[in-house]
Amino acid sequence: MEMLALLSSGFATSLTPLNLMVVVLGVTAGLFIGAMPGLGSVNGVAIVLPLTFIVPPNSAIILLAAIYYGAMYGGAISSILLGIPGASTAVATTFDGRPMAQQGKAGLALIAAAVASFVGGTISVVLFTLFAAPLADLALAFGPAEEFALVLLAFTTFVGLGGDDVLKTIVMICLGLVLATVGLDLVTGQPRLIFGDLPGFYSGISFLVLAIGVYGIGEILYTLETSKTAPQVTPARLTFREVGAGIGAMRRLWKTMGFGSILGFFVGMLPAAGATPASLMAYGMAKQSSKDPKSFGKGNIEGVAAPETANNAASTGSLLPMLTLGIPGSPTTALLLGGMVMWGLVPGPMLFIEQPDFVWGLISSLYTANVAAVLINIALIPVFVWALRMPFTVLCSLVIVLCIVGGFAPSQKMHDVWLIAGFGVAGYLLRKADYPLAPLVLALVLGPLMETSFRQTLIAEQGNVLAFVQRPLSGSFMLIALVFFLLPLIKYVRTNRRRTIAPAE
Repeated sequence: MEMLALLSSGFATSLTPLNLMVVVLGVTAGLFIGAMPGLGSVNGVAIVLPLTFIVPPNSAIILLAAIYYGAMYGGAISSILLGIPGASTAVATTFDGRPMAQQGKAGLALIAAAVASFVGGTISVVLFTLFAAPLADLALAFGPAEEFALVLLAFTTFVGLGGDDVLKTIVMICLGLVLATVGLDLVTGQPRLIFGDLPGFYSGISFLVLAIGVYGIGEILYTLETSKTAPQVTPARLTFREVGAGIGAMRRLWKTMGFGSILGFFVGMLPAAGATPASLMAYGMAKQSSKDPKSFGKGNIEGVAAPETANNAASTGSLLPMLTLGIPGSPTTALLLGGMVMWGLVPGPMLFIEQPDFVWGLISSLYTANVAAVLINIALIPVFVWALRMPFTVLCSLVIVLCIVGGFAPSQKMHDVWLIAGFGVAGYLLRKADYPLAPLVLALVLGPLMETSFRQTLIAEQGNVLAFVQRPLSGSFMLIALVFFLLPLIKYVRTNRRRTIAPAE
């Protein structure tokens, strides 16, 4: 009953005219951002983040969450109409969505993606509501040692569960931790890594500057180089009869959508996992359990529904550890975490006690964002088809201008603009060399928390390093972190053993 009372008070916050307008604007912007190849939720949130200073902090976070939600919906649009995923989270949707469009079923595929996204979002938000408060209560037992162990666990999951090269992932985490130390020392106040006593570095490197640089400028440079020719848009027209037929077809897929939603939510809670592996896992499970697995990849509507439910559920699941533990479950939630810190909102269990109006207002806004996203998505499909015909060079110019303005506006220092340019070139080069960018942003956001909790623990325990493994919770996290860190080594040994056994047979 208490949870229902808190949720109802949250709806009183999220349904105010300002927040309702913010949700509609955020979802609409997110849909266009997600539909544009080369953008996606991470880039969209990074670009829009500086503009949120014009609204109160609570409304700003609701806006960014709505953009995140809308972008997850929008990624399927370009996957189906262009055959190019709007973001990596919509890669699996391309497998059957594009063949459906080529068969003249683009409208049905878009309806299927929208309905599946709505189902995945609804189930995951309900699960979010049920799990948020208990997880926050558990987190109240955390001290500095537990915080350090939890951050270490977040980094090792990137190493152990991430699909990227292990060594490159470790390098990017270390680089992010180094960048997090730039500025004044937290304890002594001494300047560190200020690069020849440059005044701009005394305040450290803002995660916003890094995110806009590597995800905004860097991504645009990379996309300009790799996109040789403009893809053709498959036309899509929707009638009320097609909408009804699409919703009717989705009723037969309730098992696929239910399983994809639950799988996506719990995979999304894991740092370094997120929506992309969740959607691919759901697609694979749907194919294995299907009565006609050979039709997958040739235009099976189930192959659209499964990944779309999973990636939307995972986007909600990744918000849960961010709010309750202060640990982001995806690159986008890492940006949201940094934004909350900028506005003086400290994620973690105390947030539920000190700022209940904000927390439950945000949770309730996910319900309204989900409903708004499916309605706006279906209504604006003709507009998306028109917008995707925009020359990509025009889109790139708009994004670069927004990046420069967005980087300059918060601090009004040219130092940050030059840093954005530098990080943009660096992000482009790292992307060309196949270095993952998500661990870099995550390390910059979590680096100060990791350093503070580490030093606080050592001061409290008088230098006893074993304190991290002697406490039950922190010791458990450290053990799990060690397992995740050793996973790539175990996989490597197994692969080599199979190679040596194969010739002998």
